[in-house]
Amino acid sequence: MLTDLTPLSSLLGDKTAKAFEKQLAITTVADLLQHYPRRYSKRGELTDFSSLPIGEVVTVVGKVISTNQRRMKGRKGSIFEVVLGESDSKLTLAFFNQSWRQSELHEGVTGLFSGKIGSFSNNLQLTHPDYELFNSEVIESQAKAWAELPIPIYPATGTLSSWRIQKAIEKVLEAGINIEEVLPEKLLSGEALYCLKEAIELIHRPKKDSEWQLALKTLKYHEAFLLQLGLVERRKAASKQKASVYKSGPLLEGFDKTLPFELTDDQKTAGSEISEDLSAGHPMNRMLQGEVGSGKTVVALRAVLSVAESGGQSAMLAPTEVLASQHYRSIVQALGPKLTKELGVQLLTGQQPLAKRKKTMLDLASGNCRLVIGTHALISQNVSFFDLGLVIIDEQHRFGVGQREALKAKAKNTPHSLVMTATPIPRTLAVSIFGDLDISSLRELPRGRQKIATHVVDISKSDHVARIWQRVSEEVAAGRQVFVVCPRIEIGQVEEDFKEELESDQDLEPANVKGVFEALHQNQFLKDLKIDLLHGKMSSDDKEQAMADFESAKTNVLVSTTVIEVGVNVPNASTMVVLDADRFGLSQLHQLRGRVGRGEHAGLCLLVSGAKEQSLASQRLIALASNSDGFELSEIDLDLRGEGDVLGNTQSGTRSSLRLLKVVRDAKLIQAVRKPAEDLDASGLSEILSRVLEVQDAAQLARG
Repeated sequence: MLTDLTPLSSLLGDKTAKAFEKQLAITTVADLLQHYPRRYSKRGELTDFSSLPIGEVVTVVGKVISTNQRRMKGRKGSIFEVVLGESDSKLTLAFFNQSWRQSELHEGVTGLFSGKIGSFSNNLQLTHPDYELFNSEVIESQAKAWAELPIPIYPATGTLSSWRIQKAIEKVLEAGINIEEVLPEKLLSGEALYCLKEAIELIHRPKKDSEWQLALKTLKYHEAFLLQLGLVERRKAASKQKASVYKSGPLLEGFDKTLPFELTDDQKTAGSEISEDLSAGHPMNRMLQGEVGSGKTVVALRAVLSVAESGGQSAMLAPTEVLASQHYRSIVQALGPKLTKELGVQLLTGQQPLAKRKKTMLDLASGNCRLVIGTHALISQNVSFFDLGLVIIDEQHRFGVGQREALKAKAKNTPHSLVMTATPIPRTLAVSIFGDLDISSLRELPRGRQKIATHVVDISKSDHVARIWQRVSEEVAAGRQVFVVCPRIEIGQVEEDFKEELESDQDLEPANVKGVFEALHQNQFLKDLKIDLLHGKMSSDDKEQAMADFESAKTNVLVSTTVIEVGVNVPNASTMVVLDADRFGLSQLHQLRGRVGRGEHAGLCLLVSGAKEQSLASQRLIALASNSDGFELSEIDLDLRGEGDVLGNTQSGTRSSLRLLKVVRDAKLIQAVRKPAEDLDASGLSEILSRVLEVQDAAQLARG
């Protein structure tokens, strides 16, 4: 009998197994059985072709209504065209030099057809599609049942069609596999669910709709329950770990007295929560999420001072050198010369001179440096700490689990952990996915923050675009400064950290920093201004100089990529122009917008876009222009993009284990199973998790 970890090659052969591994990353029997159908069709229900997405691989049920064999114009050979459909919904199949298919594909036959949807002469078309025809010789008495039998349609590729996947799964199920139930029987019976083995069988081979529907419900319940069990176990494990106890003292008291502003109520609450965590004796595992400009760094810095009081060290990890440098400068300014010297504050990045890096690493190893701000350079093997007590991860979604754990592993004892994000996590995600984290939220903005007016500018309206640059010159004439943001560095080159954000309805080459920088020097409104550029491919010294010149107002207009998205604080910057704004995510645009309006002047954000009306990109821009609340925008972003994009693949460090659940759509289910998961006795919890984790670990090893 097969097991979860049986390699597909032993059952399907090397050639087929390699195709599954290459096309779908499926290597074991468990992987294949968890490749669930996307939907179900019926032999008696033809697909509506009008809504098929161009460019995607699809599987449809179609009926041949006509065929045509003809010679190709201007070249040798023939083309066999087949038209599927009925009434106004039609799809053309094209086969080149394959006239023999006329014996199979003729008027009246019905079947499954799979391929990538294209368009030719304004008609939807599949070129050389794979297909499987239905049996036309069905006994009349069985016709109704045959026509209504659900056909599972699987996520497929150009070389692995849905029915090929179905046949492989059939082979596995017929060979027999030992599927052990992982949840208590009383839970399943109480919810009127199938056992796991039955659910797996019926989601792939249902005889009626009610069977796959209950199988889907069962498997979702399993996923939700195991997700919550994992979170419960992680919380319990963390509560049993020991960590250094840190309490505030003169360092924090002195710092608070020098603050030129009063902390917001949210900052005070978050500070109290963090203070309790640091003195509890087990590791803090807290997320600090806050609106753009809500003062997260000050909250984190107060925690650093509590740790430093008894000689403990803190490390702040930032995703980019620009942000790390900005944090370093702002922290040094906030602490003042005396506290900065007492803490031995240092900056560590990969592009610093070797002598500087060696000095910082020596201070960290000896304990002379009690606060270091740095990039991925902090994770390198030759960096060691004397007594690392607090790890702060800024913009935590930009780091994988492995990177975060690598820094924490440099501590002698389990350190306290504070992850910060300026992209608020919607409550549904916070409860469902980050259930092992305590969460502090900063929704209040410091007093004096100005409102930011946001407008979408249609790039096709040249007079409106011209007005943008005229307005930029007016802002500079009034003594203020302007950001101009582009999605690319130069033609064809994307800023590495943001490749996943790019999305557009346009076929045109997007705006690039170098091209825009040159063009603005020729602009009639801007030719006499001091314009500079900034992007991630510049040297460390050049980036430092560009930012320093802009902060000191030597530069009027800074043309940049999204390296200025977070952390950059230039109070005199009043205006943000985002070119090809439809190529950025909603949360990212909100972060960019937060770079202006930070001083005494009201902010202005102009989103230049060529997005089509009613497109997803257009909806994002409209949402941003009409809403300034980052928490509300995060919910909108979740609805528009889906949790997969919001979370990103670095949230878990590996491909998501959620196969069927969608944390937005299934939020009620995920939250409903939290209480039963918490109520399981410790032995039952350990037994279930050990079985699940044993299989997962073995599967990971099997994949290499």
